[in-house]
This record gives sequence, structure tokens and C-alpha cells, in this order.
Amino acid sequence: MLLFLSILWSLHLFADADARLLLHRTGESVQIVASPVPAPVEGQEGQPAPDNPQMDFRLEIIRYVSGELARAVRPLPRGKQGFLMKIGQPLDQAQLERAVASRGAAMRPGDAAQITHIDFRGHQIVVEINGGGWKKTHWYQHLTIETSGGITPAQDTTVQPAADSGGPPGIRPGAGSTIFLDFGKPVPQLSPDELKTLLSPLLDFSKQHSASVQWVDTLPPEFQKAIKERRAAVGMDREMVVAAMGRPDNKVRERDADGNEIEDWIYGQPPSKTIFVHFQGDRVTSIKEFP
Repeated sequence: MLLFLSILWSLHLFADADARLLLHRTGESVQIVASPVPAPVEGQEGQPAPDNPQMDFRLEIIRYVSGELARAVRPLPRGKQGFLMKIGQPLDQAQLERAVASRGAAMRPGDAAQITHIDFRGHQIVVEINGGGWKKTHWYQHLTIETSGGITPAQDTTVQPAADSGGPPGIRPGAGSTIFLDFGKPVPQLSPDELKTLLSPLLDFSKQHSASVQWVDTLPPEFQKAIKERRAAVGMDREMVVAAMGRPDNKVRERDADGNEIEDWIYGQPPSKTIFVHFQGDRVTSIKEFP
């Protein structure tokens, strides 16, 4: 387990050691090999400086908006094309209706919706709802690690993005909808509430808050305090952790020597602040933060 997590951590830290990780695919497996590359030029595009405030606001949005519940205000289309919203312009109702007519509706007004994944791409924020409009596979779902002793398969360990499990009953990746928020320029710094406001023509978050607050009020005081402070605490179950921190960016699941299921929820990506929430069974047993 520790070896596997260290490999995930190394995927980003190798960049600081002037090396590139080359992924060699063989059948259903992937080998990881480090290859030297020239050091990046400071300020070069695609090489954000350390302590980049952009990463901080993105982490906040992912942490506090991912997993949020809402109600659809308008029909939302199926399919990987999703729906493009141009920020600063009125909602293109005609384009939305054409998308729904041609690809079908993933949800209709009043239907339950949950933000299951958020991504940042150049000038866009990509928001997946109820599993998003397309299925995704990842290289790290079939991984082998080349060591001095040869090729070691990462057996009995699975890594999966948060959108692949959990959420409202019936969520299936690829059966939801995807919203592309296009700013026409690099994405500006936003707060979680500002992102919700941008999504308000399509999603209503307001009516989903009171039930959550009432549920939190029934929890032990130490868990209520942790949820208000947006942090996990030892002893929490998965539902409490989602209420506190949102859905994780990734999950690593395996079984220990006794056959018990253990799982790590990973928030953030190195070299930015990354939090590992460790579950044994249904409860949090430890929390680690890097760096």
C-alpha cells in the first residue's frame, strides 16, 4: 500500500527532479520509467510556479463543490459533448434545447443532481453531474512498477476517481450530463459559492441545504465541529467525510493481510497540498497531509 501511494506521489514530484515519467503500455499493464529532461524555464507555460494561488482556489472548489446536491432547473443533455455555457453571455436556451433533442435528456427540471467531478482545462471549468456524459478509463487502473527485481504488478489494489462510485442511487458514469463553463480567457479565481452562482441557470443548490444542516445537527459535537471546519476526523464514516470535504479526487482500495477492506481517499494532487483519509471498514482511522 505504502509503495503504491509513493508511486502516485512520485508522478508529480519527479518533475522537480528534472525527470519525466514515461508510461510504457503492454497489454493491460503500464510500466513507469523515469527519463531525464531539461529543467523547466521559470514562468514557462504549463509549468506553474510553486505555491501557485491558482491551485489553492481550484482545490477549494473541488473540495467544497464536488459532491454537492442540487435540483435541475432545465433539461440537461446526455453525451460527452455536454452543454457549453459562455460566461458573461445570456444562456443560449435554443442551443440547450437542440442538445437535449438530439442526444436525449440526462435529467429534467426537478430531478436530483449531484456534482460528481470538476476539472479545470485552460479557459474552461468542466462540471460533471450524476456521473458525467462519458465513461473514462485511467492508466493507473492497470499498473506495474519496474524495480531492480523486475516487473512487479500492483495486484489487489484499485485506484478509482470519485465519480466512479458513490453518489445518489442510480448514478452510472456516462449516464449523466457535463457542463462546460467557458470564460474565453484563463479561468479567474473563484470561490465555491461563485461557481454555484454561475451554475444557477441550470442547477438550484438552495433547496438542498436545509436537510443537510438538520442531519449535521444530529451528529456528535466533535463531528459537527469538524464538518463546519471542512476537515475529516478519526471515527467519521464516509458520509460525514463527504459532508466535510466533498468527494475525493481519487480512491485507493485494497485488503489487508486478514482480508479486511481498507481504503484511502485522496484530496488534492502533489506538489500542492494533498490529504489522505484512511478508512478501515466503515470508519476513518487516520488522516495524513502532505507536504
